[in-house]
This record gives sequence, structure tokens and C-alpha cells, in this order.
Amino acid sequence: MRLLKNFCRLVFVIIVFEGCSKKADPLPPPNNPPPVVIQAPPPFGFYVVGYFPSYRSLTDIPDIKFKMCNVVNYAFFGVNSTGTLTINNSTLTSQFIAKAKANGAKAFLSINDGSGDGKTNFKVMAVTAAGRTLFIKDVMKNVRQFGFDGVDMDWEFPTTSDGTDVTFTALMKELSDSLHTSAKYYLTAAITAGKYAGGIRDAIKTELFTYVDFFNVMAYDDFNTTVPYKQHSDYNLAVTCLNYWLNIRSMPPQKCVLGFPAYGRPSGITQSGTILAYKDILAKGGSSQSDSAVVSNGAFTNYTIYYNGQPTVKKKTALAKQTANGVMMWEKWHDAMDGNSLLKAACDTIGRVY
Repeated sequence: MRLLKNFCRLVFVIIVFEGCSKKADPLPPPNNPPPVVIQAPPPFGFYVVGYFPSYRSLTDIPDIKFKMCNVVNYAFFGVNSTGTLTINNSTLTSQFIAKAKANGAKAFLSINDGSGDGKTNFKVMAVTAAGRTLFIKDVMKNVRQFGFDGVDMDWEFPTTSDGTDVTFTALMKELSDSLHTSAKYYLTAAITAGKYAGGIRDAIKTELFTYVDFFNVMAYDDFNTTVPYKQHSDYNLAVTCLNYWLNIRSMPPQKCVLGFPAYGRPSGITQSGTILAYKDILAKGGSSQSDSAVVSNGAFTNYTIYYNGQPTVKKKTALAKQTANGVMMWEKWHDAMDGNSLLKAACDTIGRVY
């Protein structure tokens, strides 16, 4: 009988001990999400950037012109009066992205102002935190929806004279935070050449060098309608622009991309009806080995037009390779589609395979 009682006590103790042990088991760790990381995606070498305007036909641009670039900017989605994006041809947008990626290029959404003066809608949108938030949410929605790899901001131009330098900086900081979440999307900006002092040049604050992944320096359009014989984008302008941004302003060289034009301008006369695409200049007798030609177009006869031929583009690309980190061309449709191509000249200079 005593043995039975002792056995029962032992069983009871074991049951109580097991119950207490189970209650003492630690709770599983909470399923907390990993912390959000905001950082730029990795750079991808020497940038070769080409713009494709939404008013062009994709069939006019052969695949090889996309292969020559590692970034192609779709120009443009506009900012409307409500502070959100105006989508220019969603079908073409999707086709553009597919063509870019099929040829090894990243596709960026380039955004400009949709107002007539090129700055009102940007200005109104960016002036308040609520306006910037609404805009950025719409940008991110479209980037994800279409499958863009990044965003190129083309605000021409914020300036210190009206306070848009401050709101532009705030906008780019907030947009950078959203695009750089989990190092997913890139942010670039098209900026002034930097040759002339003033509010537009001073609007590009040093803080932007942290927020933006690279800058497309628009080193062209230095023209004059009253002074003849002025080249709007010569080699000296490239030297001046890179010297300003890199040496005077200390822009990181790896974030500096030198722009060159695939079109020509006259000097000393009106620019209306006289500007020509590079390929049209060649069709009118210009040479790919020169930077000027005498042409006629419409009512304008035998005037001199100034452009960049292949030798100048090669010199500019070599300069960018030596001191900066890329070249940019406005725009693909303007370029020659054969061996006279300016984009080809740039790629051949750096040994880019296409």
C-alpha cells in the first residue's frame, strides 16, 4: 500500500513539473519587419544617357541605338495643375520600357513641368509639404506600375529669385528618400550648364549632391540671336561647365554626366524655323566631321548652322571619361541612324560594346 502511495506521489510530481516546464517555455520572438534602409542603388559604370521624347515613334529608333545606352530617359511625363503627373501615351510608355530593357538599358521616367512657361506647376506643387507628398506618391505609383528603373527630374529652372531653390531642394530630398527605399530606384536631374552666374545656377544646392545619383549637365543652347558666328555647344563650353561643377562646386565626379546636343542652331538670327536635327543637317549637305554647315530650311536660305560633329563628340566624351562619369545626348531621334551617329562616336571613344 505504501509503495502504491509513493508511486502516485511520484506521478503527481512529474505531472506538475512537466506542466510548469511547459508554462516556463519562452514565447517565440515577435515577427518584426526588418528596418527600412534608405540608400542609393549601386552605380553601374560610365553612364551613356539618351533621351526619347514621347512625341517620337519607337519604330524610327533601331534597337542598336538603345544598346548604345545604359540609361534611356522617357521624356516626358508632365506635372499638371493639381500637382500630379500627366501621362503622355501609356501604351508607348510600356513599349518604350520593354524596348529599353530588351536591349540592356535602364528606363528612367523623365518629368518636366506641364505648364506653358515650364515652371508654374512645379512651383505650385513644391511650395507645400502636402503638395510634394501628393506628387511623390503619384510618381512612385507610376514608377511601379510601368516598371521604370528610376526618375529624372527636369525642372527648368528653379531659382533663388523666387524661393524655388528651397522648395526644389526639399522636393528632391523627399523624392530621394522614397526612390532610395531599399535601394530600389535611381534619381537623376537635368541641370543648367553652369556657365553663367545667377539665381538659376545658385539654385543647385550642395545638399543635392547627396540626394541625387547623377546630374545631366545641359552643356548646350549657349546661343545668341543677335551675335553671329557663335557655336552653341563647343568643346570650350564643355570644359567650362565641368570645371564649374567639379572644381568650383565640388560635385562628386562619379555623379557628373556631360550633355551634348544632336541638333544644330544658327547664330545671329531667329531660332524659330532654323534649328535642325543632326541627321537633317547631314541630309542638307553637312558633314559628320565638321561642326558647322551652310543650309536652307523653309523660308531661311543659306544660313550657317552650328552643331557637334563626331570629332567634337569624341573629344567631349574623352574629357568626360577623364574627369566625370558619363555623357548624355538630347535626343535619340535627332541622331543619325548609320555610321555617322554621334552616339556611336561616344560609345567608340569609351569602348562600349553595342
